[in-house]
Amino acid sequence: MPRLPCDEDPALRAHLRSLRLEKGLSERTVDSYRRDLTQFAAFLAERGKSLMEGSAEDAREFLATGLWKPATRARKTAAIRSFYRRAVLADLLESDPTKHLPGPRLESALPRTLTVKEVERLLAVPKAGPRGLRDRALLETLYGAGLRASEVLALRLQDIDFDVGFVRAVGKGDKERVVPLGRKALEALRIYTARGRPSLGKPGTLKAPELFLNARGRRLSRQGLHLIIKTCARQAGLPDDVSAHTLRHSFATHLLEGGADLRAVQEMLGHADLSTTQIYTHVSTAHLQKVYRDAHPRARSG
Repeated sequence: MPRLPCDEDPALRAHLRSLRLEKGLSERTVDSYRRDLTQFAAFLAERGKSLMEGSAEDAREFLATGLWKPATRARKTAAIRSFYRRAVLADLLESDPTKHLPGPRLESALPRTLTVKEVERLLAVPKAGPRGLRDRALLETLYGAGLRASEVLALRLQDIDFDVGFVRAVGKGDKERVVPLGRKALEALRIYTARGRPSLGKPGTLKAPELFLNARGRRLSRQGLHLIIKTCARQAGLPDDVSAHTLRHSFATHLLEGGADLRAVQEMLGHADLSTTQIYTHVSTAHLQKVYRDAHPRARSG
């Protein structure tokens, strides 16, 4: 079988199109799968094979060659499996060579969360001025609605319902969801949109339609968001690895500790599967154990 450059392989192009249109995967995930399969195709080419000629042994050796983190290796395994599974469904192959390919075991690490007091310290850092008002509104929205970094950066003015107290977010697979916003977040957003956002960018220049802008009036980038959180965390005396994801984890954990229903938290986070949300029950279980030890007369020592 003649070998084609990966980008010209019709089976791969059809597979990526299927992931995007039929499976509804995000562009970021599709791009990751494209890179993974391109790497695997290059590995096979060195062995004189095309993607359609790959075997389970080829896949195992490919996955063993890279010094990848377990999560990255798991994604590459999923990318390879999905390609051959679709090839069988499209009658391009008689059987799936990776059907019994074992996936790497992932360590189930609990997500880092901040305490309520740590979150309060973080949210108290931004000061007055256009950028300070933006940063406060940004942090309040991330923690107040548990949004992903990509979701908060894509927000537009019309996505905030100030009357009802909701934010409309577009998550993975272009799925929309509506999440409540608390009083503090709404107040910070009102002040930012009234006094902060209009002052970002040069007077008279056309601003980007997104809610959160940089100093030039353009859409705030992921790098800009990362820098804002890191700077505020450092000023609040918090760990260096605080991120948008940390605030999302804290949002979910604090809701569960406050008695929120797991399925309601699942919906607010935009998780397709309840099992993804259940990781937060481990965190809140630790909180419950502490409450029990501190409160129950038969749990206290002495």
